[in-house]
Amino acid sequence: MTPTPKRASRHSVGLRVIAIYKAVKTVGLILVATAAFHLDRTQNFERLVHWLEHLSLTDSNSLRWRLINLLTSMGPSKFVAIGIVALAYAAIFATEGIGLWMRKYWAEWFTVIATGSLVPLELYETVHHFTWIKLVVLLGNIVIVGYLVRIALQSRAERANEKAERT
Repeated sequence: MTPTPKRASRHSVGLRVIAIYKAVKTVGLILVATAAFHLDRTQNFERLVHWLEHLSLTDSNSLRWRLINLLTSMGPSKFVAIGIVALAYAAIFATEGIGLWMRKYWAEWFTVIATGSLVPLELYETVHHFTWIKLVVLLGNIVIVGYLVRIALQSRAERANEKAERT
């Protein structure tokens, strides 16, 4: 049994939306890595901290000081590690996105495993340090994992049926 064009088209659109989401995350992480690699230089780091200290934002004053304290406690040397981790995640997201865009079966399962493995950590973070953004990301990733599992299982069943019909 071959998938109807409508079903294949619907899944193609869903996979493309997820691929675009992964591409946005990839670009964001590359920007984070670039910034982190620039902050490993003491003068750039000190300039950022100085700028944050003198920034006048009354609505987010406590957030600003928490950020300043976090930055100063980390120091500039930690940013190389942050940049490397950001690039590693960017590579994973890029692989997922390209594979999904090309409708590769392996990419469906790769994304399920990679995204699904982070859901427990995201759940913990959301429960213990709640923000609406964390909740939206958590729910989005759960939906993506569920959707891709369903698509991957359908794809396998459809491929098995096609193979059986040919023999």
